[in-house]
Amino acid sequence: MEDKMFTGFGTGNFSETEAGGTKKETIEYLYKISSDKFKNNVVKMGIPEENSIGVSTKDIRKLAKKIGVSQSLSNELWATGYHEAKLLSVLIADISMINFAYIDRLMKDVASWDLCDHICKNLIVKMPNYEHLIFEWCDDSRTYYKRAAYCLIATTVVHNKNLATETIDKYLYLIKSYADEDRPHVKKAISWALREIGKKDFCCQEKAIILAHEFCESSSRNLAWIGKDALRELETLVSVKERSRLITSNSKMGKQD
Repeated sequence: MEDKMFTGFGTGNFSETEAGGTKKETIEYLYKISSDKFKNNVVKMGIPEENSIGVSTKDIRKLAKKIGVSQSLSNELWATGYHEAKLLSVLIADISMINFAYIDRLMKDVASWDLCDHICKNLIVKMPNYEHLIFEWCDDSRTYYKRAAYCLIATTVVHNKNLATETIDKYLYLIKSYADEDRPHVKKAISWALREIGKKDFCCQEKAIILAHEFCESSSRNLAWIGKDALRELETLVSVKERSRLITSNSKMGKQD
């Protein structure tokens, strides 16, 4: 049931002085729609219990749409330290007010893969000239900076329909050069980036499969894991007329083709 103090959210943007617009009211509402189930899920990701409220990402997205853009509230929510408040903070941030120094401050606070991906997908890829971060972070010693580099590759390949072959080849080179990684959240992001490259078209699929097989034949356990994980999807890709990108033949749409 919707909280009365959020009844003004239907209009989109609002000032912090309006109903439901304060940090205190927002946190209270998050607690109201929280559950032990989702709190346990957050804690399992490694977020301290005291920093978890227990709200699903789906509900956080719904709330963000009601709030609209509010950079001042975004800043206040991030500063609370609550995981869910940080996710919401990213979703309501004003991209026109964000620079790379701001992104770096956020990244230093990241302690989970989902928050890392939220920042990449909802903020970084909307910034002009963000691509340099891929090359800066691809071999970063910090877990979520390095994951971010490959999350950005995956997101860029999906959304940039006019990505040059030269750029794709550079991404494949980065994957080949820095994929020997034992941290699970980084390994999974590298596999993800490789799979998304392979879905671009049949030429990219072939390049991705060749690299994945090269990883499988490596003496490195980490590379072998990434190669096998990527191949499970790469080798099933097909073209369907409803999609511009390749999809797995194991999907409902792929089976119908």
